[in-house]
Amino acid sequence: MTQSGSQAVEFSRLVPRDRLMEGESLHEIEATPAERHALAERFGLLALDRLWARLRLRPKGELGGERGLVRLSGRIEAELVQACVVSLEPLRGRLEEDVELLYSLAPRHRDEARDDGLREGEVVVSPDEAEPPEPVGPEGIDLGEAVAQQLAVAIDPYPRAPGAALEAAEWPPRLKSDQGPDQAPDQGPDQGPDGDDDAGPFAALRELKRGGS
Repeated sequence: MTQSGSQAVEFSRLVPRDRLMEGESLHEIEATPAERHALAERFGLLALDRLWARLRLRPKGELGGERGLVRLSGRIEAELVQACVVSLEPLRGRLEEDVELLYSLAPRHRDEARDDGLREGEVVVSPDEAEPPEPVGPEGIDLGEAVAQQLAVAIDPYPRAPGAALEAAEWPPRLKSDQGPDQAPDQGPDQGPDGDDDAGPFAALRELKRGGS
């Protein structure tokens, strides 16, 4: 969810790293038609008609130090069109999702002196945090990409139109040639019309055995 200089994203709203260390900030962002079109292609949507978010960046911990953390919270709204997985019928939908992410400002450079006992790339996290923080790159936090990734998680991967259902298949499958026109569905090939065993290739053998007994 951070932005690298060599990585191009469809929806980019970068907050520089130095601004993250200044204190709490509010951001309202909305994707342009071109950005929505690119995101629709990325996520396999027929259309993305709206993508909007109101976000708050709030520092916590020791800002400016290696243990500084930034919390991103807010709300995402989207209007989209997907194809039904059964009929391919266009389905319009609306998403409203709350977002809560944690980032770490701790610098981790190979040439920096380490006097805190931590290994390279290690971040100190409070025990009450549910997930480890996302490291902030040298450019800062890309709010647009963060919103796009949260949208990807919220999208229904198998949208289905009301009443659309796959036909139930018979298992094991039965060929039409296996069942004659006068044969009952549960009637075996060696049974007669009444369900007895007096018909079929072994009927004559059974008659010989009966006569000899």
